[in-house]
Amino acid sequence: MSQNPNTLRWIKKHWYAPEAIPIYAVIGVAVGGATWYLTRLARGPDVVWDRKNNPQPWLNVDQGTNTKMMAVNQKFDKS
Repeated sequence: MSQNPNTLRWIKKHWYAPEAIPIYAVIGVAVGGATWYLTRLARGPDVVWDRKNNPQPWLNVDQGTNTKMMAVNQKFDKS
């Protein structure tokens, strides 16, 4: 697929600026992080995508499984 040289020249003239490269990098990292986090949330045990086959998936989580992103206390108290 060959592109028109005038189109590339227009893009470089209007969208490429050396001082804007850090902005593009920060936005790229932010979008990547948001995508990762939303994917992680969507795959959690509390989310129900298929209500017919498994209406309560949180009942299948083992007792010692950590479902949080960060666990301060690794030991679970027995009550």
